[in-house]
Amino acid sequence: MADDGDGRLRTEGSSDGGPGKGGEGEQPAGAAAAAAVVGGEMLLNVGLLALALLAAYRLYLRWGTRSGPGGAARQSQAATLPRMKRRDFSLEQLREFDGTRNPRILLAVNGKVFDVTKGSKFYGPEGPYGIFAGRDASRGLATFCLDKDALKDEYDDLSDLNAVQMESVREWEMQFKEKYDYVGRLLKPGEEPSEYTDEEDTKDHTKQE
Repeated sequence: MADDGDGRLRTEGSSDGGPGKGGEGEQPAGAAAAAAVVGGEMLLNVGLLALALLAAYRLYLRWGTRSGPGGAARQSQAATLPRMKRRDFSLEQLREFDGTRNPRILLAVNGKVFDVTKGSKFYGPEGPYGIFAGRDASRGLATFCLDKDALKDEYDDLSDLNAVQMESVREWEMQFKEKYDYVGRLLKPGEEPSEYTDEEDTKDHTKQE
């Protein structure tokens, strides 16, 4: 206890209304600080949620509306196309099947060519993966790259990909096999195409079904 000079007694280490240790002024300040932190976190969470919703809306506007009348027409056209007979493709031949020069859409994954025409809302010219139409999509799928950096004009042997990326390529290949028709191989430079019999072609299509 000490005399503060005007006849009042005060506790050591505290002052009237001040932030002394254990003083009464500390509690309101601490409560205000805690409230500010909680309020700041809530504002941050609300802001992040708003950004996520905005991003989702923009994606819907970009891709959802694109698969409107034009996309529906392409899907309808795809449904009428006959099943493609087995054949092998060079890179140049594969590029013809990009959904613009030819209504059929093909792409290659890990040396295998798949007919993805029925998935034109994804792989068509206006789809989110349209850049892979008529091309070898292996590198882009392995590296999660959806721009031209993932495409090569020459045959891509994928030899520079690491083990994790190659495993990703194989997983994508399996997914395409389950969902789309396998129509042949992507030929290496100088490689001759195989000759497939109708019996081989029918047997493989039956397996996929």
